[in-house]
Amino acid sequence: MAQERAVLNQLQAAGYEAYFVGGCVRDGLLGRPVHDWDITTSALPEQVMKVFPKCVPTGEKHGTVTVLMEGESFEVTTFRSDGVYLDSRHPERVTFVPNLREDLQRRDFTINAMAMDLAGNVIDPFGGRADLERRVIRCVGDPETRFREDALRMLRAIRFSAQLGFSIAPETLAAIKTCAANCRHLSAERVRDEMGKTLLSDRPDAAAQMADLHLLSAVGIQRVKPCELASLPKDRAVRWAGFFRACPEANWQTLRLDKKTGEIASRAAQIAFTCKTRLDWKKLISREGGDTARCAAALTGDTETVSEILSSGECLNLAQLAVSGKDFPELSGKAVGERLARLLDHVLEHPEDNKKEILLKQ
Repeated sequence: MAQERAVLNQLQAAGYEAYFVGGCVRDGLLGRPVHDWDITTSALPEQVMKVFPKCVPTGEKHGTVTVLMEGESFEVTTFRSDGVYLDSRHPERVTFVPNLREDLQRRDFTINAMAMDLAGNVIDPFGGRADLERRVIRCVGDPETRFREDALRMLRAIRFSAQLGFSIAPETLAAIKTCAANCRHLSAERVRDEMGKTLLSDRPDAAAQMADLHLLSAVGIQRVKPCELASLPKDRAVRWAGFFRACPEANWQTLRLDKKTGEIASRAAQIAFTCKTRLDWKKLISREGGDTARCAAALTGDTETVSEILSSGECLNLAQLAVSGKDFPELSGKAVGERLARLLDHVLEHPEDNKKEILLKQ
């Protein structure tokens, strides 16, 4: 028996209600891969911890316990309703409730407000299944209320639309436009995560829609030039580089991107389309490194050229040069570096000359 079913089984055997809920139900109904099995239950956190020998109270105040079972982990959350949202992101407090419907009605979109029992029966009080068939993103209840509670939901609406290829219901889109200013309260990390998932979807240009709707104010982005990111490989650095080309004002540090991705993507965006010849690419690889060159080449369509150069065995940096500073004892300090730099420039243009006896005569 799959471990996720075993978790439900054990909760039910202990006398509690338990259901799969949210994204795993949605993706299962769509025939998409399910990566995370979230579980909701009538059991209180302390009761969940009595049922399972290995668990971590990862969000006990909000009713969430992470159950560990045979190397897998599952978030188990008590039925709850949310209190007043004071920061456009988090409820001041949560209240544990006795029935599933109350828990489902606090969720963001109808397609995420469905639960499923072990027999495969879907509990769907807000029409999520019909919205899956209509391929539409629609809020549970009043959309302005949902977005004023949690501003991140506006970005999530765009992201789900991009990932699933769904449209956004007119009243939900209208509420996004009305409540967009609340996104200024969001953390850069949360905004970055939603943008990143959108950029790696089949409709990455929806990230520009986020800017058009004024949802990216927390990271200083106001507008994005028209772009065609869908033609780029589904590589994280490449998609971010494409976005940076369309939005030069975007800053990877403000977005809290990791340093490696941020530096590669932003630099690739700056230098892409500067290379016209194979030699240009060799010089760029020598100067910027292979990872940045590959990213820039993905933007321009020159990936085969760069791959061929990197696999050619030709000298591309000082470490591959047939001579080193020790071969020029008559030089010292800055002069050594200048000599080696001139020789590298020569070898980049004339790879056949990367021989010690030839370079010592240059």
